[in-house]
Amino acid sequence: MEAESQRVLEYLTEVEEAAEDVLTSKQQIVDLDTKRNRNREALNALKNELSDSEKVKVCLGNMFIKFPKSKTRDMIQKDQEQLDKEINDLRKGLKAKVNRLNEMQGKPELRGYNLSPLSTDEVKAINSLLKSQRPVL
Repeated sequence: MEAESQRVLEYLTEVEEAAEDVLTSKQQIVDLDTKRNRNREALNALKNELSDSEKVKVCLGNMFIKFPKSKTRDMIQKDQEQLDKEINDLRKGLKAKVNRLNEMQGKPELRGYNLSPLSTDEVKAINSLLKSQRPVL
């Protein structure tokens, strides 16, 4: 009886750790997405409100520094690219974590969860096939 209760406790601990890992990844995605939205707002403000010759104040850590507008825009765009990459990596990892959690709980694997969008070349190929197969009236 003691060994069985120990196994159940270990199983529940593993499931709880896996669930916590999933929740942590989801929260990281939300935090990075919030930062990405702030960057997008900053890019729009730079694009709409100032002339290119002006310098803008940028908050780096706990201080503000004046930078040329073009350099600031480049820095934010690089940050956006990095954030996009991190979010995509987290989302890919999240799929594996959710599948592992479902497997531990004895649930079936989610269907259609590992779908990925068509690439540009694939869309062009499908469109060309559809255009070539149209009936002539």
